[in-house]
Amino acid sequence: MTSSLRMHVRPILGEPTLVLAFEGWNDACESASSAIHFINETVRGAPLADIDPDDYYDFTVRRPHVKYVNGRSGRIAWPSNEFRYGVSEDGLELITGLGVEPHMRWRSYCDSVVELVVDMGVQRCLLLGAYLADVVYSQPVVVTGFSTDDSLLEQFQIGPTSYEGPTGIVGALFEALREEGVEAIALWAGLPHYISATPNPRGTLALLRKASQYLEIPFELDKMRADALRFEEEISRVVAGDEELSEYVKELKRREFAQ
Repeated sequence: MTSSLRMHVRPILGEPTLVLAFEGWNDACESASSAIHFINETVRGAPLADIDPDDYYDFTVRRPHVKYVNGRSGRIAWPSNEFRYGVSEDGLELITGLGVEPHMRWRSYCDSVVELVVDMGVQRCLLLGAYLADVVYSQPVVVTGFSTDDSLLEQFQIGPTSYEGPTGIVGALFEALREEGVEAIALWAGLPHYISATPNPRGTLALLRKASQYLEIPFELDKMRADALRFEEEISRVVAGDEELSEYVKELKRREFAQ
């Protein structure tokens, strides 16, 4: 199979850092994908490359979008895997990747990402994800993770995950990057499964705080903090007005206190 990676430009970069997130199973409440959008806006990311979706998606599961105006259709928007590049104010070169978790041929997909990593001289990669769990919505969002270098977790006060079970494309890519010799760290925000509101800015804020430490970029997070506070206040009103949900949250707090 020929490469599915399609380069739009070939900038001369030093040793850029790659930051990745994927919509779908790896992106509870759109927390990880929202973090990538924030980072792109911060570094004014420009188009770099994409991956041809034809080999990796079941289009009856993730259907392309089309918009009709006055009876005429525009271009079809296919599931995308886009990479952008930019430079922080402090001169850190970043490549960001935002995609839709592929439905098939994961190993070939990972090969395409590794091809980009090798071509662009990437030396380290930050993968972002979020999952649903039995957590108290009003408590600080806990970020756990795993890394090719255990000292990184300790350095940035990230709890090591003890998860065992089905994995997503983030886990598959982590393994591919590790085999390539790239420093990789995956950060996961744990969010309450009983709150369906999307997006969840509290999850995005938690990921961006840790990403800021790892990337050594002082993100301006005041607006994100305000959004997260408003979100928490709104959820508190919803919980207070639902007797069954309120009792469930109290039970979670009792479990947490007993641990």
